[in-house]
Amino acid sequence: MPAGPEIPEDVTIGELDREARANLRSLSKQNAETVGRHLVMVARLFDVDPELAYQHAVAAVARGGRVDIVRETAGLAAYRTERYAEALRELRTVRRLNGSSEHLPVMADCERGLGRPERAIALAQTPEVETLDVEARVELSIVVAGARMDLGETEAALVTLDDIDLTGVPRLQQVRVLQARADILESVGRDEEAAAVLAGVTPAELAAAIGEVEIDEDVIVVDLDDLVPDEDEEDDEDANGAEEPDATGGDPLAESADTPTAEDGDLDDAASADADADADADADADTAATEEERA
Repeated sequence: MPAGPEIPEDVTIGELDREARANLRSLSKQNAETVGRHLVMVARLFDVDPELAYQHAVAAVARGGRVDIVRETAGLAAYRTERYAEALRELRTVRRLNGSSEHLPVMADCERGLGRPERAIALAQTPEVETLDVEARVELSIVVAGARMDLGETEAALVTLDDIDLTGVPRLQQVRVLQARADILESVGRDEEAAAVLAGVTPAELAAAIGEVEIDEDVIVVDLDDLVPDEDEEDDEDANGAEEPDATGGDPLAESADTPTAEDGDLDDAASADADADADADADADTAATEEERA
């Protein structure tokens, strides 16, 4: 299989958090090391060089396509580079692999990017929305408001934003909601109302909300935070001296007795094909539903 983009020698799989490393245990140790290092590169490059980050994600999928965190990273990298159809396919595959709908807001925005705002709105009305945390629901509402604007439904877009309960929502996300509302008002010539909406927002808050912040090499994009350990986890590992030993002798990447002996690539091809087929079936069903709605 292709080697993928070059990985600097200083990059190690140890930069991934414990959960991310555990997810790679189904791969052979050597392959997990390579896949993990590609994931680290995705996190490092996500904001500073999205295209190269995407190439690392593709390389990771080629070697570990049956692992949900690998497909998740690929989906987010594709989304970051505006490959919306690919991102949607990858995130549907993730949902098939682990049953999580946490990326529903991103999936809905992909539908918008593909020129299907009605599908974005439909996703926001599925039962899976009930499984989302507060912040994800807020993001989904922002996407739906944008979809309403795509359809020319200005008042419906404003109502969608007005209906968001901001209780307990982080300040930065509150500002994102206010910015979305101001953008809608400005788009229809209601500039004074838009200015009033943002009256209590500082320039620094606004810049952070829309992403106009200086990039620090050590900062990881929010969607990929789960890939890198937080300070508390590092402190715990330091205090314990090492990760707790397990059936594999304490090595977080060692193969367990249950690990298949077939080549990882062969296993990935089969497992990924099944998940991809299911994701494609979902896509076909969505397309058919959309055509019926338009008929």
